[in-house]
Amino acid sequence: MALVALVDGIGGQSVGLLPLVALGPAFAGLVGSWVRTAVIGVLAVAVVCALGAVDGLFAERRGFAAIGAVVGVTVAAVIAAVTRQRREAELANVRSIAEVAQRVLLRPVPRSAGHLRAAVSYTSAVTEARIGGDLYEVVPTPAGVRVIIGDVQGKGLEAVETAAVVVGAFREAAHDEKTLEGVGERVQRAADRTLRGEKFVTAVMAEIDPRGGTTLLNFGHPPPMVVRPDGRVDFPEPSAYSLPLGLRMRQDEPPVPFEVDFRPGDQLLLYTDGVTEARDASGAFYPLGERAHLLADDDPQQALEALRADLIAHAKGPLHDDAAMLLLRYRDPRARPVPAATPDAASGSAAGSGSGSDPGSAAGPVSGPDGVSGSPGGPSRPGSS
Repeated sequence: MALVALVDGIGGQSVGLLPLVALGPAFAGLVGSWVRTAVIGVLAVAVVCALGAVDGLFAERRGFAAIGAVVGVTVAAVIAAVTRQRREAELANVRSIAEVAQRVLLRPVPRSAGHLRAAVSYTSAVTEARIGGDLYEVVPTPAGVRVIIGDVQGKGLEAVETAAVVVGAFREAAHDEKTLEGVGERVQRAADRTLRGEKFVTAVMAEIDPRGGTTLLNFGHPPPMVVRPDGRVDFPEPSAYSLPLGLRMRQDEPPVPFEVDFRPGDQLLLYTDGVTEARDASGAFYPLGERAHLLADDDPQQALEALRADLIAHAKGPLHDDAAMLLLRYRDPRARPVPAATPDAASGSAAGSGSGSDPGSAAGPVSGPDGVSGSPGGPSRPGSS
């Protein structure tokens, strides 16, 4: 408005820019409140009246036409501002409800869970969304720290509903079941009751006991990544994958557990296929194993954020699939493995039975059999989301 007034003042009525003063209230309606828009509109009318009087435009219809144009644009801008503010308020309410739903479904992972330190990163493929079809949970129990990470086939509200069913079943079973296989069977039954048609969920469940080692169940999910202190990387895979949740053909097919060598000083990264299937401009997949050095930060959350930033830089834009990552470390990387209590000493070591959930415990697990070493591009899985 000031620029139009300056040009009109220099060039006079021959310039004919007076109606452009209406741009002031027009732009004000896009970004400001309706009150601010109305004030700018009144100011624009005053500018038009002043310039019209100086230019002598009110002796003809041009001056009144300019005033009418400014008044009309101001009224339209005020109406637009009122409508925009109402929609922004509705959007704010929807976002607040979505945040509450997110906290219920995907609660913040504790930084310390039993004898472990944990960090999580979640990137939704939907712009501005904070929740999607990926799921994760960390539950400290007397049997050890039990975790799950999974990926629901499909997107949208239906995928969120399925994720809620799986996470809810896992939270309940993790406390009730004595073995990880029992947890897997409970979650399987819940998924089988809920999922219909060709819907399924791939998932990895883990039980990390400082005395009994680390046990995994893989339901058609990408293998986790174990990073050793010397920088070596392993992708342990089972000898046989269990079917994804919701696709069990026979009720007598129990999940197949396997042991993983995860010791103090190691890092265990569980992730969804949105990470390894992220492509760059040339179509190359994200080389997760080659970027393991990004997890060198002492703070697990900072290390995971560095990996997430590198993932987004690799994709050079929004991800095409949800990407969840869960990083686990021992609280004391220098701790030595503590042997499990023998049957003869069981009566005198009752405290050992609950050590898996002792926050002060820094003991490591007994070295179990190594998982079969593989890579994300290794043997095909029975399901892929």
